[in-house]
Amino acid sequence: TDVQGTGLKRYQIENTEKLKEKWKEELKQQFENVGSPDPFRARERSRGKKIVLVVDHYVPTFDRDAGSRTTWQYLQMLVKQGFQVKFLGDNFAHEEPYTTALQQLGIEVLYGQEMQVGIWEWIERHERDIHLVYLNRPHIASKYIDFIQSRTGLKVLYYGHDLHFLRERREYELTGDPEKRESSDYWKSVELSLMHKADMSFYPSEVECEAIRRIDPGIRVKALTAYLWDSFPEDIETDYERREGLLFVGGFAHPPNADAVLWFLDEVWPKLQGGKKLNFYIVGSKAPEEISARHDPEHGVHVLGFVSDEELRSLYNRCRLVVVPLRYGAGVKGKVIEALYYGAAVVTSSVGAEGIPGAEEVMCIADHADALAEAIRSLYPDSAALRALSLRAQQYVREHNSMEAAWKVVAEDFLS
Repeated sequence: TDVQGTGLKRYQIENTEKLKEKWKEELKQQFENVGSPDPFRARERSRGKKIVLVVDHYVPTFDRDAGSRTTWQYLQMLVKQGFQVKFLGDNFAHEEPYTTALQQLGIEVLYGQEMQVGIWEWIERHERDIHLVYLNRPHIASKYIDFIQSRTGLKVLYYGHDLHFLRERREYELTGDPEKRESSDYWKSVELSLMHKADMSFYPSEVECEAIRRIDPGIRVKALTAYLWDSFPEDIETDYERREGLLFVGGFAHPPNADAVLWFLDEVWPKLQGGKKLNFYIVGSKAPEEISARHDPEHGVHVLGFVSDEELRSLYNRCRLVVVPLRYGAGVKGKVIEALYYGAAVVTSSVGAEGIPGAEEVMCIADHADALAEAIRSLYPDSAALRALSLRAQQYVREHNSMEAAWKVVAEDFLS
């Protein structure tokens, strides 16, 4: 048997030392396998990086709904800023292609039955490694915040996405439905409780922040855009003579969108008929039967349902005018910002423009059926006016919705 320092063993030791010398810079980034190595960090090579645990209802289905797209974009921003991100979807599902999309960013996705059973122990066990926890949505944040704050010393940031109680209150004022009033009161207690507990809360606009401060000036809250990008379209169609049709985009799981489309079809669309045929393209997942039944291509109504990102880009690039006739809702509306991102000329309501500083400079705003119809009739044939709105829209999102601009708002909260 060879003894240490002689024969083969001697060469192994020499070669190991040569290997360490050759790769010394790379090895500095690794964890030494002595004592009790830390696989939590070592397997991601995340030495020196701050680890952030992000919690949402499920892995972001970024091509299906605006809230998921917000989470997806902020995950990208955190990775870009050098954080090691762990993502926890509260349904613990491995949903494709979305889970793989996160993993390809270098994000570990916590999923599966074993993780579901052991999540509380997992959080406690890794408290010393985690820099902070970033919770999304009130119904999800409520499930985690008390445990985190009672069993760990972790900092908690909270993103509300929209102010539920304000949206429900406005729907009650519009419909008189007492269930909406009760729902508003319930969400008000939940959301205010979360904001009192969190180290900092974020909402997509100053409109929501001001509503919160009116109730309790002591709450720590910041306006943080729900919509951000790292790059912007370079191929927007500027020749409006090549464009045609009106476009609405919005997921119908969100009640204000269904209300908007039905109201538009009943109250505004008839006022636009006569003369040359006009097409109205309605895009959005989970369309209810009452909207699907309005599909009538012969008379210009096209209910397209869910479309891919590529198809959506094409629609934004070939339609003359985007309409967002919302009658209620709270905060910044994702599809309005997305339309601006794609350089669309937009006609919307005051509700649709809410929370967008200087909205009147980049969109046409009209509230009543007659005013909305007149705005569309006036703008639709005017290619020069549409092109001017498109250019202003593109400039606006570059200034307000870049990842760089968003990071400046939250840097101190995530780094401290």
